Amino acid sequence: MIRFINVSKEYKNGVKALSNINLNIEKGEFVFLVGPSGAGKSTLIKLILKEENPTTGKIYLNNEDITYVKNRKIPYIRRNVGVVFQDFRLLPNKTVYENVAFAMEIIGAHPREIRRKVPMVLSMVDLSKRAHNYPHELSGGEHQRVAIARAIVNSPPILIADEPTGNLDPETAWEIMKVLRDINRRGTTILMATHAKDIVDAMKKRVVEIEKGTIIRDEEKGVYEHEITHS
Repeated sequence: MIRFINVSKEYKNGVKALSNINLNIEKGEFVFLVGPSGAGKSTLIKLILKEENPTTGKIYLNNEDITYVKNRKIPYIRRNVGVVFQDFRLLPNKTVYENVAFAMEIIGAHPREIRRKVPMVLSMVDLSKRAHNYPHELSGGEHQRVAIARAIVNSPPILIADEPTGNLDPETAWEIMKVLRDINRRGTTILMATHAKDIVDAMKKRVVEIEKGTIIRDEEKGVYEHEITHS
């Protein structure tokens, strides 16, 4: 699904964000991306979303080489990847239903398909009763549920969640993780960047740790930090 081969990213100011990254994420996996701020997690996500190009190396998405592509191809690549951000990014003047429907409208989905799919996805994230509310009428957890619904409504095979619980209280964060776990169980591949130690430790999923632009650990059923801390 997602494959990095010897990928490095150096910015024009000489900052090396990623160095020789080799990573393979298979269909249906749930992978936590951990590491301190500035370690390179956001850069890695930007490379997948084609917001940045690598300096060297190869990147594959769904077995397609997306290392360097023409700008007109980028929207088609992004259709394969749903994204959930920490800050929700909802449209304030649209209802919950309209926010989710908008993600289908921009790819030219048929109105009949939108009317069928949006209620189904809202039901999946337990927001059916909130369909006609506006963002300012929602709690933080409900905001994030809308964002997740919007990210999955076009049935992308991959979902990237960038600190999706960062702005939420612990109880709400767990509710969001249950939603993500359910989506993963339906077959969607999930890559989630996070600092939430308790969530990573409890979920026992694959953990990829980045430090200073390199992968220092890749563990099945991993925890947030090394078992042995080095002085």
